[in-house]
Amino acid sequence: MPIEILMPALSPTMEEGNLVKWHKKEGDLIKAGTVIAEIETDKATMEVEAVDEGVLGKILIPEGTESVKVNTLIALLLEKGEDVSGLTNYTSLFVAVTSPTPSSEKEDKTVADGSSSSSAIAENKGDRIFATPLARRIAEQKGIQLEDVTGSGPSGRVVKADIEAFVPHKASAGLPVFNVEGYQDIKLSNMRKVIAKRLTESKQTIPHFYLTVQCELDTLLMMRSDINIAREKEGRISVNDFVIKALAMALITTEDANVMWMGDSMREFNTVDLSIAVAIDGGLVTPIIKNAELKTLSQISSEMRDLAARAREGKLKPEEFQGGTFSLSNLGMYGVDHFNAIINPPQAGILAVGAGVEQPIVKEGAVKIATIMTATLSVDHRAIDGAVGAKLLGNFKKFIENPVRMLA
Repeated sequence: MPIEILMPALSPTMEEGNLVKWHKKEGDLIKAGTVIAEIETDKATMEVEAVDEGVLGKILIPEGTESVKVNTLIALLLEKGEDVSGLTNYTSLFVAVTSPTPSSEKEDKTVADGSSSSSAIAENKGDRIFATPLARRIAEQKGIQLEDVTGSGPSGRVVKADIEAFVPHKASAGLPVFNVEGYQDIKLSNMRKVIAKRLTESKQTIPHFYLTVQCELDTLLMMRSDINIAREKEGRISVNDFVIKALAMALITTEDANVMWMGDSMREFNTVDLSIAVAIDGGLVTPIIKNAELKTLSQISSEMRDLAARAREGKLKPEEFQGGTFSLSNLGMYGVDHFNAIINPPQAGILAVGAGVEQPIVKEGAVKIATIMTATLSVDHRAIDGAVGAKLLGNFKKFIENPVRMLA
């Protein structure tokens, strides 16, 4: 019996993926560990390796197919002694059961001819808007609201032809109509869809509160300059490396801060796995510096360069961006002075760091110029109370302003 190759779940949030490319063709010999395909997840484009050995007998989902549900059958692998001719019935059964396109197109044709479709009626039973499954899918892809479309099928049912002929003429779903020609609608990637879904969920379900502190960077900048004197450009320590270390040290030294809300319990961590926001094409990903509180600035700097580079290339392994305990987002390199970040669930907090800016301050009764960095802590109030959040931010400030404490 052939071995089924299913669409894998390559991240905890993945519900569907795009099958970008097949690296093997039908008839190729496959060994365990062989890269057989590239799949775009909600985080990156990742290579998929074969688990079993055999001959690639049949590719059921062609490369370039989008929105393939997790656990969908995508290919069949023949074991030793099996012949490709034995896949005919197997393939026919698969297509009849799982492929929406042929049945949906047939359904549209049937409805257009004036006859009824039991599957279409069953799907729309009780719905206020009657439409065939194919019409619904095309409308969703094009961002068309079915209530804006006049159906030409029996009893006003919306069919494929109605969607294809539809021309927007009014605002739908609260969105304005732009009376201009110079724009284009960009199809959302899986990554952007998941970012939108998770951040909306975060703001709707997590009771955020925010704490802000200003940190003097001058001592840190002097130490950084001294450290980097003898280093090659590629190996120099960045301000962000100091920030990562300071936040990790603050979390591990602040009682009740290194926690996560679990719904019916609190999870307290003994180490700090810090998720660092990295901008990539089409979105962002959060590679993790594991055990950050135990690592030197040099180790953090080296790991961060490697993780950021591979994140932008879409080559991170799942374990390198899944499972962090707290997050850091630094927009200082983009010239941003101050911002509030959204918590990455199920984590309980994220620190947003801005640029260091020279400004006058009053110190010991005199006005002086200092480099000031603003840091804002976003906290899940279910897991961390105000006093604990204030202590955490205060400890972060102490480490940043006295960086030698991070080297002890």
